[in-house]
Amino acid sequence: MTSRYAFACPWADNPLQSRADLQSAMMQSFEALLPWFSPGFARVRLAATGAHFDPDAAELEGFARPLWGLAAIFERGEASALAARYREGLGHGMDPEHQDFWGWPVDRDQRLVELAAIAYALLMAPQALWEPLSSETRRNIASYLGYASGCQFVDNNWQFFGVLIDLALFNLGYSNELETAHSRLARLDTFYLGNGWYRDGPRQCVDHYIPFAMHFYGLIYTRFAPQSDPWRERYVERARMLAQQFRLWCADSGAILPYGRSLTYRFACGSFWAALVFADVEVLPWGEIKGYLLRHLRWWQRQPILDRDGVLSIGYGYPNLMMSEGYNSPGSPYWAFKSFVALAQPESHPFWQAMETVAPLLESPVTLPEPGMILFDRDGERFALAVGQYRPNQRGTAEKYAKFSYATRYGFSIENDERGFESNAFDGVLALSEDGLHYRVRESCDQALWIEGALRSVWHPWPDVMVETTLMTDGLWELRQHRITTPRPLLLAEGGTAIPIEGHEPDRTEETSSSVWVVDDSDFSGILALNGGLEILPKVQRPPANTNIVFPRTCVPQLRYHIASGKVTLRCAILTSTNPDKGLSQWRIPPRAECFEGLDDRFATQGREVPAFDMREYHSPGA
Repeated sequence: MTSRYAFACPWADNPLQSRADLQSAMMQSFEALLPWFSPGFARVRLAATGAHFDPDAAELEGFARPLWGLAAIFERGEASALAARYREGLGHGMDPEHQDFWGWPVDRDQRLVELAAIAYALLMAPQALWEPLSSETRRNIASYLGYASGCQFVDNNWQFFGVLIDLALFNLGYSNELETAHSRLARLDTFYLGNGWYRDGPRQCVDHYIPFAMHFYGLIYTRFAPQSDPWRERYVERARMLAQQFRLWCADSGAILPYGRSLTYRFACGSFWAALVFADVEVLPWGEIKGYLLRHLRWWQRQPILDRDGVLSIGYGYPNLMMSEGYNSPGSPYWAFKSFVALAQPESHPFWQAMETVAPLLESPVTLPEPGMILFDRDGERFALAVGQYRPNQRGTAEKYAKFSYATRYGFSIENDERGFESNAFDGVLALSEDGLHYRVRESCDQALWIEGALRSVWHPWPDVMVETTLMTDGLWELRQHRITTPRPLLLAEGGTAIPIEGHEPDRTEETSSSVWVVDDSDFSGILALNGGLEILPKVQRPPANTNIVFPRTCVPQLRYHIASGKVTLRCAILTSTNPDKGLSQWRIPPRAECFEGLDDRFATQGREVPAFDMREYHSPGA
């Protein structure tokens, strides 16, 4: 169903089935930017909101990011007038004497990020963007790219930006070797965990960024690197491994599990599938890959993610600065154009000729050790139990990485009040408070273990309070167990799944002494305590608006506790469904607390550290 606010989407009625459909959607999305280009066509100025980098870099971002999609049609000789404007912009942006000059890049500078898109465009469409340039303009561009290559790149996926810059200089004849690029690739290899998964740098982050950052650039590299390059085969094989797991993150609706940072890039997450097409790598049947990519784009087509003039907004399921990162400028969302790289293959390619096929069913939960997740299906939507990761210096890092559960339809909420113990959503978390005002949730783990079908973490909300959390599933139910050791009394709030509401209140609710459920429109959400002996206050929470990343208005079933000092064990079960009748029917058949029996012995004998947390193999820079 199309959102009531999707009127601004210029491609809302596009069937998104063919190559022509995809190209039309891209061009209609891009056209909204045309009024905001500078006279020299090297900058795009979209809004007054800021990022941690300077406005010059932000305006370069708005100029460069659409090239991930446009370069493919420039390469085919299409949109020649627009290609000419981009040539003009490239020349002016890298000319120190021009008023549109972007400024020289420095170490760890945002300009280095955007130059990756420019390097890609020069690799993809040299006959449109490079060959018509004057010799002086070529020298300016080569000088600028060469200067950028010598800068320090952030020690994560940014290393790939340097690789693409180096590769462009090599292919354009301004470098005789790829030694620097290979050195950067070797550095990236230290982040590889196995089974297709990487960390995003030397930190405990294995998130949705991995497919469309690490793998995306690796697949781009395979197309432009020399045939003899030893890295090409390695990136193809790793993409093959990841595809078997990443497809489990994809719901029947086309939504992909939102987990981690940079969610404002929206349908960039589907660019993993697009990059497979770009590199002509059939890791799954083409019809299956086609389904994952096009269903994903159709899902976004139905979301109100545009401003009234058709410009992509900052946010996820709707415009929302609250969930953004400090590096999100008004042009940031246009990394979504990475999903248009599939246009690099002609209509005759087997991807475009294939019949779109449905995704295989996820009939039972699947444990993914590398990210520390258990994935399972409810009514065609994908849910994930997460052992909890940690990424410092990011807004909302506890919500983006360390909740107990995430879902394609329901996303998660980002709290907006550090003193909101009584009012916050707390979906998918256990919140603890000393004073009923301030609170702590899981942010980082001291230990993270997995066994087949269960996850266990140990975390300290305060240095003298320890929580051991165990997560598993039982049929359609999500199960949690918390063993808490505390030297003082605490107030607790345990949240189920946040579901959208249409009216002032949800349609129906029911509270008992140990449970609460809510129903609204087409969703059911409930939470049930599985152990007695504690005073429980069930609650239907109406969190502040615009806290959930998918829906601006939600409600959350919660269980509230007051525990004494000492040791206490909490056990609960969570049920969520997009079919209220089915949810209510299943609610009448709750799981039993005995589900947790035997887990201690299994973790003692079979428990293994989640690879994302094992930093022993990390080599520091220069090692």
